[in-house]
Amino acid sequence: MSSPKVLFGFHAVGVRLKTAPRSVIEIYVDPTRRDARMRQFLERANEAGARIIEADGMRLAKLAGSHGHQGVAARVEVIPVSNSLDDLLDGIEGPPLLLVLDGVTDPHNLGACLRVADGAGAHAVIAPKDHAVGLNATVAKVASGAAETVPYFMVTNLARTLGELKERSIWCIGTSDDAPRTVYQADLKAPVALVLGAEGEGMRQLTRKTCDELVSIPMRGAVESLNVSVASGVCLYEALRQRS
Repeated sequence: MSSPKVLFGFHAVGVRLKTAPRSVIEIYVDPTRRDARMRQFLERANEAGARIIEADGMRLAKLAGSHGHQGVAARVEVIPVSNSLDDLLDGIEGPPLLLVLDGVTDPHNLGACLRVADGAGAHAVIAPKDHAVGLNATVAKVASGAAETVPYFMVTNLARTLGELKERSIWCIGTSDDAPRTVYQADLKAPVALVLGAEGEGMRQLTRKTCDELVSIPMRGAVESLNVSVASGVCLYEALRQRS
């Protein structure tokens, strides 16, 4: 049995209350915060039968490991990811849409990528174990609940995993500033894995070589590249646009 983890912020705790209320062990709230948002949250927590404990800002910050807790933190049971990536892919109806992140080590960026993936309806986010950040409390807070809804797989060998996706006829499209074709010219209606690299460095050489195709995001101003979560949003929503 894995030890409980901490979620903090209205969105992250609220989504867990909605999707798996029984996994919430206890919720800590700041009693000095009495605004409408807190009242609505407490109403939902009471409806779910959650145990509520009053805690001051210092205790909440210590529990959350951050001052951005908004007056809410919760101890929750870890929900095991029952599916392996293979099981998940076997169960997808229609063409898969996957987001692959190579070397994203900033929890704020990963949280934002998960939020975009959830919004665009991506089936999963994949990252390498040794060049990535895990699902910590900051990631969950920034993801606004998406860390609970989007499957996140950390794989031992990213190039090998991309090879396995290709065996399943999933086209691996990487993003690169110097690619001649843009993301808008790529066919994203087919089964596709969009591969994005880390802030600054981009994809590793082997990851880049393993991709079936490289595309660029058009940049019209002085800035040379976009933050990885913004780039993920551009690519995933173009796939969503083409598919709808």
